[in-house]
Amino acid sequence: MKPLLSSMRGSIGIITMNNDAHRNVLCEAFFEQLTDLLETFRENRARVVILRANPGVHVWSAGHDVNELPPAGQDPLHWAEILPSMTRAIHNFPAPVIAMIEGTVWGGACELALACDIVVAASGTTFALTPARLGIPYNINGLSTFTRSLTPQLLKELLFTAAPMPAERLASAGAINHVVPTATLESFCLSLAEQIQSNAPLTIRTTKEMMNVLLGARDLSASEFERLEELRKDVYSSTDYAEGLDAIRNKRKPNFIGS
Repeated sequence: MKPLLSSMRGSIGIITMNNDAHRNVLCEAFFEQLTDLLETFRENRARVVILRANPGVHVWSAGHDVNELPPAGQDPLHWAEILPSMTRAIHNFPAPVIAMIEGTVWGGACELALACDIVVAASGTTFALTPARLGIPYNINGLSTFTRSLTPQLLKELLFTAAPMPAERLASAGAINHVVPTATLESFCLSLAEQIQSNAPLTIRTTKEMMNVLLGARDLSASEFERLEELRKDVYSSTDYAEGLDAIRNKRKPNFIGS
């Protein structure tokens, strides 16, 4: 079974995550199909894309497939790996992408959702950033995605606690666009997409590109980047990272010792 389904509704492209049995984990097959579908929508001149899960799911996406994470000593979130590549594909898509969220959102799936241009969540949705539960050092690219949407204080709370945060709180902080009743989520997102597609596509495409450039305007110096990468290497080479991987794969609570 393919992890994603697609359809077109006029000039609206719809991508539906369809791996409910494995909680729509982000894996290599997911990434390959997502990029292929976005390219197809680009060729078909879709004016807006909706990324959603099947109706009624309890988990929108559980984030990274831990079975594809490398052992200790190898960077689990390298620039060329699947999640950064997925967020770049959404970032570079020439039309707005709407994340339609129903169910809980975990780990890297939060980054996937917030990489979208507009985020609409159903009431009761929660977001949890969980790298601290696994001993994973988040990468700079991923953190830059979050800093475009979240205040430093909110992001630090999410990262430090690894606890689920209600969509309502994120919306009140301006981190996501809307929280609507579950019963009206689909119709709300389609109405929003239809409003977008009725506007001038070249204007929207250029505006999205300019916004992307402005929001990513600050570049790290070479020395800053190298220092942060060294800190990350210390984490993914640690005993705690190996412990976190083993704990989640064996469904037990990890015992982190700080080394």
